[in-house]
Amino acid sequence: MAKDIVIAATLLLGLAAQSMALTPEEELRRISWYGQSSLRIELGGKLIWIDPVGVSVTERADIILVTHGHGDHYSAADIKRLSGPSTQVLVGFDGSSFARIKPGDVKTIGALAIEAVPSYNLVKTQFHPKSALYCGFVLSAEGLRIYDAGDTERIPEMKSISCDIAFLPLGQTYTMNSVDEAVQSALDVKAKIAVPFHYGRYEGRAVDADDFVAALAAKGVQAQRLVEK
Repeated sequence: MAKDIVIAATLLLGLAAQSMALTPEEELRRISWYGQSSLRIELGGKLIWIDPVGVSVTERADIILVTHGHGDHYSAADIKRLSGPSTQVLVGFDGSSFARIKPGDVKTIGALAIEAVPSYNLVKTQFHPKSALYCGFVLSAEGLRIYDAGDTERIPEMKSISCDIAFLPLGQTYTMNSVDEAVQSALDVKAKIAVPFHYGRYEGRAVDADDFVAALAAKGVQAQRLVEK
């Protein structure tokens, strides 16, 4: 009898865990893009901002992540405005007053796992050299993995990443060398949904994002543009 109760309880817990898991489509509705690389993400019971720059929001974030220190990704003023007493800030570059995170580091905050992954240029190395140890991020919770590539070209490490949602840069001056390179990156990380960002302000065009979505659709991969907030 006791054994049957334990088995039943285990099954119920398993069903409950499944019911709490989100689909990539459901999670994407909880993500907002504020232009360039600024993302607002709700995952694992946390409100997360990545690279908030020039966002007209005054809410308090639980976690703020910064991929690197360039001005279109790092804004001390935005971090201050979004921070409360318990906000945790992690930055992927040296020289700030905030906690440093480097590729290979993994941090768990509540139900959320944050993995820092490499983000760099292979061709345009003057912009994002590998030696600088800038970061992309993989966020894991609720049965999902979200990948923010940061400012990067298609790099070999992408083939060891798997994710449900991938945000990939489409600016072709400082990041990817072509739309097709971003498409191949989405395939490398085995994205279920690929989302273009880092375009439209300083480099890259809306038509590039349309081409990205169409090219992946032709390969049977879901891709979607987000409307900028």
